[in-house]
Amino acid sequence: MKAGCGVVLGVPRAAAFPAALFKRRRISIRCCSLSFPEHSLFINDVAATRPPEHLNHLLKVLQLRDEQIISPGAKQGLLPLVVPLSKNNSGSVTALLRWPTAATGMEMPVVEVRKYGVWLLAKNVEQYINRILVEEDVKNSKERNDELFHVSSDAVNKFYEKGDFVASQLSSIESYLLKKVGLFPDILERKVKQHFDKGDHVSAMVTGEFYTKREHFPGFGRPFVFNAEVLLK
Repeated sequence: MKAGCGVVLGVPRAAAFPAALFKRRRISIRCCSLSFPEHSLFINDVAATRPPEHLNHLLKVLQLRDEQIISPGAKQGLLPLVVPLSKNNSGSVTALLRWPTAATGMEMPVVEVRKYGVWLLAKNVEQYINRILVEEDVKNSKERNDELFHVSSDAVNKFYEKGDFVASQLSSIESYLLKKVGLFPDILERKVKQHFDKGDHVSAMVTGEFYTKREHFPGFGRPFVFNAEVLLK
C-alpha cells in the first residue's frame, strides 16, 4: 500500500532518522551475526520509541517464512522513517514505520517497502502475526508450516490458534480476518471486488467508502485512490 507521500531514495546512514524528529544517541550497529535484540535496541535508542511487545515473535515468524533478517541500520535506498526487519525473495523489505508525529497510543505499523512505494501490511505487529497464522492454517497439510504455530505458543491468548477459523464457521478467510483479527487494506479491497463479482454494487460502494475513513488507516493515501477507482465504475 503506497503511503500518501513520495519515497526518498539514496538516504545515507547518517540520516537514517532526521535529527529534528528523533533524539540523537550513539549506537553500534553490527554488520553480521545479527541477533533479534538489535532491532529492539535500534527502535529504543535511535527511533526513540518503545519497541512493539511481540517484535521478537514477528522476527522469528519472518525467518520461518524464509525471509532474510536484516540489520535495522540497513536503510540505504529506503524511506528514512522505516526500521527494516527482513527482505524477501522479490527484494521487498518488511519494516516497521516510525511516524514522526504519531497519535497517542498509535502503534508502529508493519509495512512492505517496494521499489516504488510503501504498502501497509498491518496496523501493528500482533495483527500481522495473527494474519500470517490464519493464512497458514487454511493451507493444506502438505503446504502448511506448522513451525509458525510453535513460535507463538508461549504467548497464551495473544495469537491465533490452529483450527480457530474452521471453528468460527465464518464463510471466508476475508470475513474472519476482518471480524477477528483487524482491518487490512488488501482484504478490504478484495471484499469490494467480491461484491462486484456478485453484482452487488451497493455493498461494493459501501465497503469502499468504509475503507476511506481516516481513523482506519491514517497517513496512507491508498484508500482514497482505490475508492475513486470504485466510484468510476
